[in-house]
Amino acid sequence: MSIPQSGGGPIEHENQLAELLERGCKPKDQWRIGTEHEKFGYDAKTHLPLPYEGPSGIKAMLEGLEGRFGWDRVEEDGKIIGLVKDGANVSLEPGGQLELSGAPLETIHQTCDEVNEHLAQVKEIADEIGAGFIGLGAAPEWTHDQMPLMPKGRYKLMDAYMDTVGTHGKQMMRRTCTVQVNLDFGSEADMVQKLRTAVALQPVATALFANSPFFEGKPNGHKSWRSRVWRSLDDSRTGTVPFIFDEGFGFEAWVQWVLDVPMYFVYRDGKYIDALGQSFRDFLKGELPALPGEKPLLSDWADHLTTVFPEARIKQFMEMRGADGGPWRRLCALPAFWVGMMYEQSALDAAWDLCKNWSHEQREALRVAASVDGLQAKVEGIDMHELARACVDIAEAGLKTRARPGSGGLIPDETHFLNALKESVETGQVPADELLARYHGAWGETLDPIYSEFHY
Repeated sequence: MSIPQSGGGPIEHENQLAELLERGCKPKDQWRIGTEHEKFGYDAKTHLPLPYEGPSGIKAMLEGLEGRFGWDRVEEDGKIIGLVKDGANVSLEPGGQLELSGAPLETIHQTCDEVNEHLAQVKEIADEIGAGFIGLGAAPEWTHDQMPLMPKGRYKLMDAYMDTVGTHGKQMMRRTCTVQVNLDFGSEADMVQKLRTAVALQPVATALFANSPFFEGKPNGHKSWRSRVWRSLDDSRTGTVPFIFDEGFGFEAWVQWVLDVPMYFVYRDGKYIDALGQSFRDFLKGELPALPGEKPLLSDWADHLTTVFPEARIKQFMEMRGADGGPWRRLCALPAFWVGMMYEQSALDAAWDLCKNWSHEQREALRVAASVDGLQAKVEGIDMHELARACVDIAEAGLKTRARPGSGGLIPDETHFLNALKESVETGQVPADELLARYHGAWGETLDPIYSEFHY
């Protein structure tokens, strides 16, 4: 999850809220790619999740990365909770999941190099302290009580609130992992087309990257349990945001929706102040119960923007949020999938043509079906397998048109990063299918082998 925002000064008029988003518009030659991924850490001997403290703990992991590879530490209340270097940061999810939020880079070659370097660093330290890391969409065996809550004030507040607004919020916090890519837009109109396409086609990413068929040691009936969890978290801040398909949608409409999402906190002087359920509209009037008489800063608005969790969201860039965390190859495949469809106008138009006539009910049904059935999902004549094939083809064409070479020009473009997805399209199988086949076959309905066979 996002780190606290800073800067920007006081909010003097409501127009500043949309203006902050609009300042994210960039000319095409400045569009960048930011890849984020989360992974579960575990004790190499016991296969239990890593605590914060201890010789094999998260603290030791972060301090090892800091000391060995030149990262700078981020602290809260005197405890190391993250790392920063060269525009990237390593942070902690609530249950100790380790997240890399990559720097904004020009090509997928660069972002994949960044992922590879990070995972190599993590493995080096993990091997030394007796830990392991694995890419899955949901914790395979661990219970809620086995997952420690990391020492971050934001998480303590959210943890206490989740059971009041949904049934799966604490599962999301402690026991899920994702991979996402952050992309730029050129104008308000470009943002609108990209966001509508992203939300409508997010179930395709859910299906292709489905990698969470187990929960608490057994199959859960879903290819992506992580996606299922998000459907019962908090209806006020999640979902497929149907208003974005309304005529006239733009930055201001997004602002008005976010203003109506209940707050979590206000960040002041290194502390998270409880504002659970309170209104940012009241904050604008100086009537926030948590800070009576005080009006918000632009950094408060930027923080509040990070507390909405739809399938795709906008800040000063756009986040694609539909995919499960997964194996090494797919961490590079996700940016290839979305960059290919979003960063060339011909590809974006083709992707929008696939979904522009769907109803809200169809989009919602696809979201559910993708989490349950993966590529085998079918909704009102929409065949997910064929839809995924069409999306991957569009992404490949977009990457060919983009023609960003790698390896000093030896690789002509970025299309090879789609290979894992092309294999899934050809076979109809996604990571969840492979895991289930092993569970019911060679593993003898136990998950113990998953740690040795699927660790990074």
